[in-house]
Amino acid sequence: MEKMLVVVFDDETKAYEGSSALKELDSEGSISVHDEAVVKRNPDGSLTTKEVSGDFPIRTVGGTALGALIGALGGPVGLALGSATGALAGYIADLNRAGVDADYVDEVSAKLTPGKWAVVADISEEWETPVDTKMQALGGSVSRVTRQNVISAQDARDQAALKARIAHLKEEQAKASQKDKAKIQAKIDSLNAKLQKKIHQAKEHSEQERKETETKIHAQEGMAKKATADNRAKIRARIASLRKGHKKSA
Repeated sequence: MEKMLVVVFDDETKAYEGSSALKELDSEGSISVHDEAVVKRNPDGSLTTKEVSGDFPIRTVGGTALGALIGALGGPVGLALGSATGALAGYIADLNRAGVDADYVDEVSAKLTPGKWAVVADISEEWETPVDTKMQALGGSVSRVTRQNVISAQDARDQAALKARIAHLKEEQAKASQKDKAKIQAKIDSLNAKLQKKIHQAKEHSEQERKETETKIHAQEGMAKKATADNRAKIRARIASLRKGHKKSA
């Protein structure tokens, strides 16, 4: 099961120890770490992302879910209402890309106060106990959420809404005067342009998701070849879960 994981620590040293602990769990087959970063909450509320050593092929795909989650955690809190429109749109886009909701971001943000550090990771896990045990021993506070394919659902809703409005305008046009028909047609043309843009965006989102899933699976298959028999079975199960999740969103 794919999840977004955030573990908050009081200081930098513990955060990096937490990062190392995740890698250990990954190497022993308890979890799969697809992407990971260490971040610090600055006094002004912004986040600084620190470099973490490790081979994460998923980053070659482009904008990652992890980057989106970090963007959401450093979202438009405290901005003046008049200047927040663009930032809010970006915040919502980050939520959708990360596959999390605002409640999860609020939960993490309440823990990740200025001066604290966190390990942020995109993982697959069957059991929560291995991660919880390691992180709690280091004094970390764990927050996790199952990733949802919010983007594809939103794309479908947006297209359905535009199609419904176009259909309604066509019904209205059929009953309108000749003068009004032209005005309604202009609205229909504008909505059709928006619909085509949405369809194009949906295709891009779908391709991004496909590439991300394939990259994760390829990395996991490489690990499975080197793993012990027991760990290989765990990794194969996670590969099957990744494939199943992608089919549902396709």
